[in-house]
Amino acid sequence: MNSLPLLPESGVDSIVAYRDTGPVTRSEFLRDLFAITARIPDTGHVLNLCKDRYWFATTLFASIARGTLTVLPNSLAPDIIANLRHDLPDLVCLGDQPSAPIELPYLQISGCQGGLSADVPAVPRIPAEQLIMHVYTSGSTGKPNRHAKTFGRIWQCITTGAGRMWAAASGPCTVIGTVPFQHMYGLESTIFLPLLGGGRLASRLPFFPADVSAALAQLPAPRLLVTTPFHLRMLLDTDIEFPSVAAIVSATAPLSGELAAEAEARLSAPIIEIYGSTETGQIATRQPTQCAEWEVYDGIALKQEQGATIVSDGHLECSQTLNDTIELCGPSRFRLLGRNSDMVNVVGKRSSLSYLNQVITSLPGVHDGVFCIPETHPERNVSRLAAFVVAPGLHPDDIQSSLLQQLDPVFLPRPIIFVESLPRDGNGKIPASAMAELIAKHIP
Repeated sequence: MNSLPLLPESGVDSIVAYRDTGPVTRSEFLRDLFAITARIPDTGHVLNLCKDRYWFATTLFASIARGTLTVLPNSLAPDIIANLRHDLPDLVCLGDQPSAPIELPYLQISGCQGGLSADVPAVPRIPAEQLIMHVYTSGSTGKPNRHAKTFGRIWQCITTGAGRMWAAASGPCTVIGTVPFQHMYGLESTIFLPLLGGGRLASRLPFFPADVSAALAQLPAPRLLVTTPFHLRMLLDTDIEFPSVAAIVSATAPLSGELAAEAEARLSAPIIEIYGSTETGQIATRQPTQCAEWEVYDGIALKQEQGATIVSDGHLECSQTLNDTIELCGPSRFRLLGRNSDMVNVVGKRSSLSYLNQVITSLPGVHDGVFCIPETHPERNVSRLAAFVVAPGLHPDDIQSSLLQQLDPVFLPRPIIFVESLPRDGNGKIPASAMAELIAKHIP
């Protein structure tokens, strides 16, 4: 595998994307791509800050075609950008806004349309080992870390995953997502899956249930909805009627069986969950209403050493130690028990924060909630748990009584702090730094 086409084979007039202005053909996409490629400055690194999914994707693929590495930090916080500028002095910002959102050399790319030339540009071939991206972990478990991605490995991952997605959906779909496309899950599932996997990209990024319904209604069937457990719960908590979807893809946290079954019944579509990380990309899937076990992608190998699970081969750049506690059920199947950082031991009894969070967010009247560890003692592990909840109209006793029906008393949170909202990012996660701020502010 020395080189690969930037796009898979299809007709020049085939639809590859949908924008608010209408469908985009393969030839139109290529013209836009080459118009951007011609204007990218002579630099080794670009920061893609396009807010429109179509322009983000076109700019990303233009950068790949030019051989320019795209940097995708987890945040645009001033300290993070300052560190990038220090490490990458040639960094240039590309975006679809009229002016630069941060202090970097800036090129507005949304004025780079390729026009209506009758000539159809040839699809570039990309060296499989070409480095195309630096992506950063979310910071939900600590300091964000950088990981390099090559085109060949991304191509292998996506084409393998596409087989499973399209099987669940009964064929290739137009892909619409509620998740940010600058981070690994949204990047793989709403950018690379439609463009490298033979689907169709949708430019809009809906968040609220009414926006999701409107975005789906604008797209032709079949449609694939990419979302998270947090967003899915928001959809189910409304009485809005949603246009039909062929399948639902979920990631960032395991779905509870109850939420998965409710979503499938409400939306009349199968749910497929993706397991992966920024370090590994997607490496396994499951359909939670059919089987609790995850099945890894072809070529992926799992082994356990000294209590840790190591994943290797397949599309991985190198072996990675997973941050999760896993029970192997064979060479290609496993059960997910929880994140290593999530496992808590309270007076000798073990559970995971992920499971506890599933329980508290399932309670009647609780719109959102999260358990936390306010303090630890080496000799006693975790001395107590606490919880933050968004639950207007409820009293702490109401929540404690409901939790007591499902949890051992040692896991009941003390205290329970009511807040108006939780500081979740676009993937529905709460960064470790934001959780630390909540604890410092509300728990003595």
